[in-house]
Amino acid sequence: MTENPVILVKTVAYTLFVLVAFAANSVLCRMALGGSTIDASSFTVMRLLSGIVLLTIILKFTAEKDNRSTKGSWVSALMLFLYAIAFSFAYISLDTGTGALVLFVAVQITMILISVISGNRLHFSEWLGVLLALTGFVYLVLPSVTTPSFLGFVLMSVAGIAWGIYTLKGRKSTSPLRETASNFARATPLVIVLALIAIPTIQLSYEGIVLAVMSGAVASGIGYMV
Repeated sequence: MTENPVILVKTVAYTLFVLVAFAANSVLCRMALGGSTIDASSFTVMRLLSGIVLLTIILKFTAEKDNRSTKGSWVSALMLFLYAIAFSFAYISLDTGTGALVLFVAVQITMILISVISGNRLHFSEWLGVLLALTGFVYLVLPSVTTPSFLGFVLMSVAGIAWGIYTLKGRKSTSPLRETASNFARATPLVIVLALIAIPTIQLSYEGIVLAVMSGAVASGIGYMV
């Protein structure tokens, strides 16, 4: 990688964008649910639907350039939905910093454990990198961290585990856009069921809708693809 500066720069740029996108999801979700501008179910529904719409539009305009037949997987779609719904309901009772910390740790532990169980061994430098990343992250969010509610902690842990599995399943992707769009589309039946269940308790506002769409279309749809 160091022999090709272009690849290195692109990798760093992609990584920075993804980090910002993932952090934005926590901020947008907490802003929406903490301010009671939308209910958790509706936020999840609008987040996933907006992601589906945007990815479908992007895929339509890039279809001729990418004719590979990769179609994602139902397992990835299930993990995507499980992450999104648990993430939303967790942020009803968690503040932004606490939620992000629990999510970050759950994702890292899940990915490391699955990797080790699969027979892969992390090098010392990789363990050191994980430790430095975790320490730096804790330092950044520590001022806003509070003792989490048990339910919020469990839900965010579930979200982190689901996201860790989703990430590992996508690491060998040969067509990120098509696979991400397919995974979002496969989650549609679950989104419809959730929308029907949520009708009696629906709570919407213009601000809540905008925050959900920003989270789904940009921070999720484009962020996950990258």
